[in-house]
Amino acid sequence: MKTRNILIIASLVVLLTGFAATYMVINAQSNKAEETDYEGEERDFVYFDQIDHLTHDIEIPKSMDFAGESVPLELFYVSERLERELLVNSYLHASTLLLLKRTTRWFPVMDSIMRRHGLPDDFKYLAMIESALTNAVSSSKAVGFWQFLEGTGKDYGLEINREVDMRYNVELETVAACKYLKDAYNKFGSWTLAAAAFNAGNGRISRSISEQHVTSYYDMKLSEETERYLFRILALKLITENPAKYGFQISDYLKYNPLQYKTITVTQSISNLADFALEQGTNYKMLKYFNPWLRANTLTISTGNSYKIKIPTGRYAMTHAKLLKGK
Repeated sequence: MKTRNILIIASLVVLLTGFAATYMVINAQSNKAEETDYEGEERDFVYFDQIDHLTHDIEIPKSMDFAGESVPLELFYVSERLERELLVNSYLHASTLLLLKRTTRWFPVMDSIMRRHGLPDDFKYLAMIESALTNAVSSSKAVGFWQFLEGTGKDYGLEINREVDMRYNVELETVAACKYLKDAYNKFGSWTLAAAAFNAGNGRISRSISEQHVTSYYDMKLSEETERYLFRILALKLITENPAKYGFQISDYLKYNPLQYKTITVTQSISNLADFALEQGTNYKMLKYFNPWLRANTLTISTGNSYKIKIPTGRYAMTHAKLLKGK
């Protein structure tokens, strides 16, 4: 009986070993197949243990400021919140890389406007977290680089109707953002609180000050979104100012250049923007790309009013039709 049991166990071991070997062969073949696309070309796979900086810790600066106001990194929860946002944005490789490439196109536009209106240039990082420097539309219908709601946009002088929505005009929306943020600064006496108010609203920040008996953003208990808000701005400031330190290498020639265009002033209504675009040497698609604030195929202009419309020039004026014609 004992000998028989030993033989049964030995047979099971051999059988299981055979199954394991077969599985390893099949699995290896499967993995090899997954590393080859449908044309039979091998892909470049990079495994986690081959990338050092995926597990590399990020050093928090010993000091920093926002709009000239010191960030109290000595407070453990301040440094840990900043670390969280630095880690998140450093390892969102594709998203952060695209965002960094857009800065060379849009920061010069915003910088000149903010400088002219007396707004600290650190607020351009606020636009980065609001919209990723795109004309985004949120679930709450906030629109543009600075994400203005319709009511707030109108309050700050932006024209919004069926044909025109100036929240999509980055220059004019930046002017509106400057006015909003300066109003908030005058109310709270702090650029940091002005930034928080841009997210939460002046009313909510005022109530927090009154109810919690504190006057510093860093001492306030706010919603999770608003408590993360400034730290997201600070993280992108650090990454943008020193991308290589946080693992981003971008060659200058791969960054997005500022758009080239001429501006024409239109004083007469346009019944068909597609026809107008062709008359200007471009097409409807490119007209809307350079002027996303045009929201319909018509533009009604009342007596005495006018609009400035951008027409692409240089290499930005090229269309597929022109390319084909050139061939």
